[in-house]
Amino acid sequence: MRIRFFRGPIVLPDAVFEDGSVSVEDGRIIAVGAAARPGDIEVDLDGRTLIPGLVDLHGDAIEKEVEPRPNAFFPLPVAFSSIDRRCAAAGITTVFHGISFAEGELGVRDTRVAERVARELRAFAPLALVDHRVHVRYEITDPVSEGLVTRLIEDGIASLLSFMDHTPGQGQFKDVAAYKAYFGKVYRTSEGDIDSLIDRKQGEAGNSLDRMQRLAKLALRHGVALAGHDDQGRDRVELMRALGAAVSEFPCDLATARAAHEAGLATLFGAPNVVRGKSLSGALSARDAIAAGVASCLCSDYAPQALLPAIGTLVGELGLSWPEAIRLVASTPCKAAGLDDRGEIAVGQSADLLVVSKAQGVLVAESVWRQGHNILTARARSQCGAQ
Repeated sequence: MRIRFFRGPIVLPDAVFEDGSVSVEDGRIIAVGAAARPGDIEVDLDGRTLIPGLVDLHGDAIEKEVEPRPNAFFPLPVAFSSIDRRCAAAGITTVFHGISFAEGELGVRDTRVAERVARELRAFAPLALVDHRVHVRYEITDPVSEGLVTRLIEDGIASLLSFMDHTPGQGQFKDVAAYKAYFGKVYRTSEGDIDSLIDRKQGEAGNSLDRMQRLAKLALRHGVALAGHDDQGRDRVELMRALGAAVSEFPCDLATARAAHEAGLATLFGAPNVVRGKSLSGALSARDAIAAGVASCLCSDYAPQALLPAIGTLVGELGLSWPEAIRLVASTPCKAAGLDDRGEIAVGQSADLLVVSKAQGVLVAESVWRQGHNILTARARSQCGAQ
């Protein structure tokens, strides 16, 4: 079955093909700009814009699907079905779900719960609308989880491994007060328990490098991409590069983002940061990083619904071209994760495609296609096109 999208702007890797066409067969893009053939199934864009499906390297929203309130756990099939449809509606056709492994943390981040979520999510993936992958987030001060993360890599569960260090005094938590405020609010943890957790983290800090080196070597051997998280300072960037990392997630300041960019790491920022105009934790603004030319990728972070509106902001407010904006949410994340079969509208690529328009000034997906199959249609009363 051959499908032909026509009569609308097509966002190619380096240009916009106005009033273009794209032909798809057997789940792949087979032609750009080809004329109709007898028997084609034609999809009239009617001025709407065709872009690649979005690729999200860091999505935490699954945590709230599994545990919407503290200690209120949903059955995993319910949680997976919900996040699957949320991602599809948000235009995300490939998502790396961030699942944290940090012994001593509570709720879905408890290591036993996290392992179950990771393994059952991979089992669910073949049945899903979009491509679900596991991003294992490892807290480097946790000696207990090293063996668990090792098994997830060896068993083919992990697709991306990031190294986190949430010890107070650096990264996301500038001081002990910020750390206590976060954990006390999110996990309703007593101050005594938080003090014990901080003591354990600080006590294990000296052994973290050996664990990172072992896990990094294993991950690379199994084709699992590596990332740093909340990187701060050139020394941290150089360490991550030496370990083989391809990504620097949420670099804390402009100097670190620039160092990561110069070192060849893909710098990853949150789309909610773009939409809101600032970081939730007071870290580097994604808009500032983009303006400085040191932002490579955007991710959903905690809000899948932010990625498409962020594209609209990049093009409509920040002056990026359509191809420049799409690279941040499709082709560059693919390259960083080692995926070479998607992320662009080009011959031979997977037919992961979005038909987008504007509804009340917000960029939305009207139809979503994965491997040439229409997985979602939500026609809005929208403006014609998304220019």
